[in-house]
Amino acid sequence: MDNNNGLAAEPWRIREDTLESSRAFLHETLFTLGNGWIGMRGTPDEGTVGGAGDTLEGTYLNGFHDTEAIRYPENAYGLARINEFMLNVPNAKRIAAVIDGERFALDACNVLAWERTLDFRTGLLERTVEWETASGKRVRIASRRLVSLGRKHVAAIEYAVTPLNFSGAVRIVADIDADVTNLQAGDDPRVGSALTGASLIETQRKVGSEPGAHDVLLLQRTRHSGFTLATATDAVPSSAARVEQVGLGHAFDADVAQGATFTVHKYVAYASSRDMAADAVGPHAHAELAQARAAGFDALAREQAGYLARFWEDADVAIAGDDALQQGVHFNQFHLLQSVGRDGKTNIAAKGVTGEGYEGHYFWDTEIYVFPFFLYSRPEIARALLQYRYNGLPKARERARQMAHAKGALYPWRTIAGEECSAYFPAGTAQYHINADVAYSIRLYLLATGDFDFMAEQGAEIVLETARIWTGIGSYDRAHRFCINAVTGPDEYTAIVNNNYYTNAMARMHMTFAADVAERLRAERPADYARVAHAIGLEDAEIQAWRAASAAMRLPYDDALGIHEQDDSFLSKKPWDFANTPKENYPLLLHYHPLVIYRHQVCKQADVVLALLLLSNQFSLDDKRRDFDFYEGVTTHDSSLSSCIFSIVASEIGYRDKAYGYFMETARLDLDNTHANTQYGVHTAAMAGTWLGVAYGFAGMRLDDAGLRFAPTLPDRWTGYRFKAQVRGALLEVAVDGTGTDYRLLRGASLTFAHAGTTIALDAQRAHIRMENPQ
Repeated sequence: MDNNNGLAAEPWRIREDTLESSRAFLHETLFTLGNGWIGMRGTPDEGTVGGAGDTLEGTYLNGFHDTEAIRYPENAYGLARINEFMLNVPNAKRIAAVIDGERFALDACNVLAWERTLDFRTGLLERTVEWETASGKRVRIASRRLVSLGRKHVAAIEYAVTPLNFSGAVRIVADIDADVTNLQAGDDPRVGSALTGASLIETQRKVGSEPGAHDVLLLQRTRHSGFTLATATDAVPSSAARVEQVGLGHAFDADVAQGATFTVHKYVAYASSRDMAADAVGPHAHAELAQARAAGFDALAREQAGYLARFWEDADVAIAGDDALQQGVHFNQFHLLQSVGRDGKTNIAAKGVTGEGYEGHYFWDTEIYVFPFFLYSRPEIARALLQYRYNGLPKARERARQMAHAKGALYPWRTIAGEECSAYFPAGTAQYHINADVAYSIRLYLLATGDFDFMAEQGAEIVLETARIWTGIGSYDRAHRFCINAVTGPDEYTAIVNNNYYTNAMARMHMTFAADVAERLRAERPADYARVAHAIGLEDAEIQAWRAASAAMRLPYDDALGIHEQDDSFLSKKPWDFANTPKENYPLLLHYHPLVIYRHQVCKQADVVLALLLLSNQFSLDDKRRDFDFYEGVTTHDSSLSSCIFSIVASEIGYRDKAYGYFMETARLDLDNTHANTQYGVHTAAMAGTWLGVAYGFAGMRLDDAGLRFAPTLPDRWTGYRFKAQVRGALLEVAVDGTGTDYRLLRGASLTFAHAGTTIALDAQRAHIRMENPQ
């Protein structure tokens, strides 16, 4: 048992065998189930343990949100006006046993034994508890819960009660708890919202009262965003039972012999008007519910296991020699799958569907951190994430106009449905790099899939519209260098600067790519080019302006130190006094005014170092080594986005111990709660950073205009590792051990790539090759 989190170190599941209220809040996050839309925190079936502030009974629907006006005591033109925030929706999973009028509740009952597991291969949350009532009756309660990965709107619970030392009446109550609220924001800006009171307004309820009818339908609407929500449940007892309507549910009473089991299966469906007409949500939820009930819990469980078997077949990262690390890797991959939207309308929130941190907002984390994992394991999900950005173009155009850009589109830093939701513009709106981040992911998608149809249909319009912003915001100085002033790069401890290196380098990539896309589209798909050019009013002069600006881009460099300067002023600032900063004063953002931080030479996260990775072929190893050495010394890693990037670059430049240390900070960040805020939701960027650390870091994987290449190394503590990547319709397995690397073409006609500079071509006749690892 791991003393840090109370979980056994098992490769394919998390398991707790003791119930400790001090860990309840954290474990509610870790044991969350989701399917990319529904997210159910891992609270007990019967309800939460502990009081306010110690627990969070949360059920969330990815993208389902309300809005509120952002109020500024001191106003300014162009500030974000509307906040979008994910809602805590009715808890439809609630179900509880009652014996002799005593309802089982974990914080008020005598628990004799407890075990709970979340299995990454079955997708089931299973719990077994033994309870002794006040009168001495002992009962075993075994439950299984799933949120269907194959059925967007469906969840299900099996709840089984067995009398152990008596025969007699057993009651199971299955209902909906609609009295839910959102978490209130405190002093930590990363947690909660400003919403007070009920999240939703009830408009209708129906509770089945006819014989055999145990269905419930609750209709609600949001206060401001205008969405309708349907929450529907149905409960099916395993044997004849007396049924009584109880609030938004039913109670089932049965006489049960000692050692026999009385079971109720509860089926849940959610539907919202974000996906359909408001008057269709109730019927749709009922239809989904009927199909789930007809299938039955066991069939839903088999579906779930089959879905996950297919996922792991292509996505599994296997590490030999460390069960705790293997557990962390699988846990992270599992939660990424559970959290990512895959319908083109939703994205992946910084906290997934596991909690209310950052109010359910999407960030650029998706494109730079999460996107590659799905690109190489589930490219259809990667495409859907890009479709989300395409669907967000109208709002991005509106934002560009608010920011005085006559043309183009400016994506928001944090959002759900497209509005810029950051009320603090120095670290929000000023992060113009998000446009380039989106373009970077589209470019990577094209390289990895060759899907030029997507470019013609949607991708080109995104790339071209967002590229326009750079010539709108940038200008030439007296030395005819193209400069981009008053922006913030990835490092949120350095705000509103001139010529942030990352931003400028990515803008250069973006404008060059935009010009290339325009010219290729015109040559290969003239009708599509004409359509897109007409729709956005693109002129040839703009394409020429992008190439000119790219060629003249200012990229700060300090000759004395031999490093790429983070911005024009970074090296002129006073270094932060790390030696005299108490450990309890981290993260700095919670203990120092922003201006205090901005005046110092200190980084929250990878900035220039991130550019070294994303634009890898533009830097020599010596460049990377000098930059890494300098920026490592001034970076706090207060952001969970940081350590994985430092790990990858450290691996490339030969700092093996540092690479491994940074990787380990990422791999079990949530399981070990190293940032002390996982109770509010997982860190999806860091989870994806674990995959990046293996593939991009230790295996040295890169894909750019020069093609796909690897330069594998093996951490000293491992005996081997293995992962797979889908590229151009081929599935390649990369297996690294102490003496070399095996490459196997598992699917696809052929694939060409490089290993430590040696070109390899695999096909059906030669589907496997073993290579020595570079020294």
